[in-house]
Amino acid sequence: MTAPHETPVRVGLFGLLGSGNVGNDGSLEAVLGYLRAEHPAAVVDALCGGPEHVESRYGIPATRLNWYSGEYRTASRAGAIAAKGLGKLVDAVRTARWVRRHDVVIVPGTGVLEATLPLRPWGFPYSLFLLCATGRLLGTRVALVSVGAATIARRPTRVLTRWSARLATYRSFRDGMSRDAMRVMGVDTARDEVYEDLAFALPTPATSAAPAPPGTVCVGVMAFYGGNDDRARADAIHRRYLDGTTRFVRALVAEGRPVRLLTGDGLDRPVADGIVDAVDSPLVTVAETASLADLMKETAAADTVVATRYHNLVCALKAGTPTLALSYSAKSDALMARMGLAPYCQPAREVDAERLLELFREVEKRSTELRLTLAERNAAAVRRLEQQFAVLTATLFPPAGNADAPARQETS
Repeated sequence: MTAPHETPVRVGLFGLLGSGNVGNDGSLEAVLGYLRAEHPAAVVDALCGGPEHVESRYGIPATRLNWYSGEYRTASRAGAIAAKGLGKLVDAVRTARWVRRHDVVIVPGTGVLEATLPLRPWGFPYSLFLLCATGRLLGTRVALVSVGAATIARRPTRVLTRWSARLATYRSFRDGMSRDAMRVMGVDTARDEVYEDLAFALPTPATSAAPAPPGTVCVGVMAFYGGNDDRARADAIHRRYLDGTTRFVRALVAEGRPVRLLTGDGLDRPVADGIVDAVDSPLVTVAETASLADLMKETAAADTVVATRYHNLVCALKAGTPTLALSYSAKSDALMARMGLAPYCQPAREVDAERLLELFREVEKRSTELRLTLAERNAAAVRRLEQQFAVLTATLFPPAGNADAPARQETS
């Protein structure tokens, strides 16, 4: 803690936070919980995608990540293209000014070093590079905490991502495959640790006062169109995913099972609404979830969960509910393996409703056993994250009189 006459540590939080993705916001919430518990005197603010939401929900000052408000919309007109180009220059100055005001900047979890979903290099990868580069130049410690990573095929995105990782003061990963991916991409990860996704540090909320009907199944859906290299066939991938998921939900309804559809991003709501319309049954409803806590409440009340989005999976597993994954990337497979449910994955690109039903019935038969396994794995995950927070304190918040304590940085 800060002594009475010490200058409070200035901590910045950085990322696509407050932009409608509840997984990103859950990672922010976990780090805020750590800071408020262990460093209550720290002065905290954010540079993020949705500053209004972050300010209103989490009570910290926030600044918009990009100068140009249309940064994440496709630019086709000359004016929009020019504005985007100008925005890159303005953002370099804005980012440097923001970084200079901080002693520490934390990037709280999320897949900031991956491109498993469609991603342009001059969008968030460029923003992250600006952060890490200006942090190195200005002497501000930048920490990538429990982040996800994957090997990236497209060279511009790969180069920006590699240099972002190299320039960070501290790195840790949410799974071993993320650390391996960075090593393959040319980053020295010998001193980097693997912990867990930050969402496992959140408290598990009590279930809703209104219990779910017996036999309820939660099905987490996603606006899934493939990855960064699938743009040419994105619509076909989405149609196959939607068709398979709809047929699975229809089969559950035919057996009289109530189904709660879950989302994890505002983009997912049309998918959920489309399934409701296609199945046309009062047994199918869409849950209103604005946070990971809401998702945990829903999944805790269900008998079984089938989910696509990564943080829908995390919430279901943390809630201790037997879960199947419609996996859109290796990170989901790795998560399921760590939690003891490796056999219960099916690729989101090739949803086979009949095979999914077979897996679903197997999971339900093993429900008691799987719940015990999840309880053990959850306890271990919490312990690992407690270790990480202790390391963060030692690395990013050195004692008074030792502010220049050496921190691990790469020079290559």
